[in-house]
Amino acid sequence: MSSYGQFCPVAKAMELLDERWTMLVVRELLAGSTHFNDLRRGNPRMSPALLSKRLRTLERAGLVRRSTDTGRSCYTLTPCGEELRGIVEGLGAWGVRWIGQLGEQDLDPHLLLWDVRRTIPVSAWPRGRTVVAFEFDDVTPRAARWWLCVTGDEVDVCDVDPGFGVAATVRTSLRTLTEVWRGDRSWSQALTADLVTIEGTASVTRELPTLLGQMPIAAVDRPA
Repeated sequence: MSSYGQFCPVAKAMELLDERWTMLVVRELLAGSTHFNDLRRGNPRMSPALLSKRLRTLERAGLVRRSTDTGRSCYTLTPCGEELRGIVEGLGAWGVRWIGQLGEQDLDPHLLLWDVRRTIPVSAWPRGRTVVAFEFDDVTPRAARWWLCVTGDEVDVCDVDPGFGVAATVRTSLRTLTEVWRGDRSWSQALTADLVTIEGTASVTRELPTLLGQMPIAAVDRPA
């Protein structure tokens, strides 16, 4: 960990927090990920070795506590780490308001659907199994088809057909669905402009925008 050589508390905090990926690891822990593989799924471009290194650093600094859960390492934030929630949420809101442009490198179907999966309002879904297929027309064929399976309170994301009946199919571009999820445009705007089409059973098709929702900070006001 490098030093700024300043007594300023901001500088001291940033000596720990401005290392690459550190705040995104904290973001994942705040979002409820506790196991190594889940932390990786939230940061798919981060190497396992670097994730291990960052977790050790956060543990030594007193932000993270590691325990064992049925033979697996489990990572949770300490009160010190939990106190970063307001900072992370504030950064996210600021990013929504002022950093709106998305480059091609920012679009990742795995990361998008993983985020959808962990924040989906499962209590609003039918209690039986509901499978929603996604077909993206702006990514390579091997990454163009995904399935979201909701069964009771369990949600899973598959990049291989799970073999169950599909209640609805969402056809769109990865960019459009990312923009809808972020709140850059609404579901109704995307559907009206034919940027998104939904086909399937009438009840699921009608309710799907509400069932999927948007990311928690999508409602942040944008500047005019």
